[in-house]
Amino acid sequence: MQSCRFFLLAFVIFNCLTASAQLQKTVPVTDSLYDAARRRPIPLLIYGAGQTDKLRPAIISHGYGGGYGAYAFIAEYLVANGYYVISIQHDLPGDTAMPTAGKPYEVRMPFWKRGAESILFVINDLKEKQPGLDYKNMLLIGHSNGGDMSMLFAREHPQLVANVISLDNRRMPFPRASRPRILSLRSSDQPADSGVIPGATELARYRMQVVKLPATRHNDMWDGATDAQKMEMLGYIRTFLHLKD
Repeated sequence: MQSCRFFLLAFVIFNCLTASAQLQKTVPVTDSLYDAARRRPIPLLIYGAGQTDKLRPAIISHGYGGGYGAYAFIAEYLVANGYYVISIQHDLPGDTAMPTAGKPYEVRMPFWKRGAESILFVINDLKEKQPGLDYKNMLLIGHSNGGDMSMLFAREHPQLVANVISLDNRRMPFPRASRPRILSLRSSDQPADSGVIPGATELARYRMQVVKLPATRHNDMWDGATDAQKMEMLGYIRTFLHLKD
C-alpha cells in the first residue's frame, strides 16, 4: 500500500527528526463557538498566535470518546512549520452515544455529518476572524471517527480542502477524487471496512498515499504514543506536506 520512494524518503526524515531537538511546547488558547442554527456549542483549542497572515489553517478532529487536547504533538509540529491549528471538541456532554450495532456506515453517518457541520462552521467563522490565512492550503486531520468525519467533509466540500490526513479512519470511504490530496496512516491492529480504502489502481490514479505502521496500534495515534511512534508519524506528515523545517 505504500510506494517505495515515499517510504524511503519518510524513513530518512524520521531519522532526522529523531536526532533533532524536541519541539517547543505551545500553550493553546481555549475558545468556544456557538452554532445557533443547531443550538450547539463548539469548544476549540487554538494553537498559534500573533501574526497569522499567510499561515496555513489546519483543523484536527479527535477519535470517538477522546478529547481535543490529545493531539498536541501534531499541532505543535504544524505550528512550528507555518500552520494555524484549531482542534475541535466534537463529543459533548449529553450527546447520544454512537451506536455499536448495525452497519457502521449507516448508523454512524449522522455523527459524521454533525462533525462535518461543526468543521464547516469553524472554517466559516475562521474566515471572518482571520482573513489573512492561506485558505487555499486548508488541512484536515482526523483520528478514527474524527478521520471518518474529515473524509465526509472532504467528499462534500472538496473546494474547501487541499489536504486530508487520516489517522486510521475505518468506516467512511475515501473520496475518489484528486482533490483533496490524502495521506492515511494505518494501524497494525485495526483493519478498515471493505471499500473504505481504494484499491491500487485508484490509489495511483488519485495519488493517494496509504502507509501501514507495523509498530503502531489504532489507540497509539495520539499524545500517548511513544516518542518513536510520534516521530514516525511526523516523518510521514512532513513528507506529505512537503515541509522543510
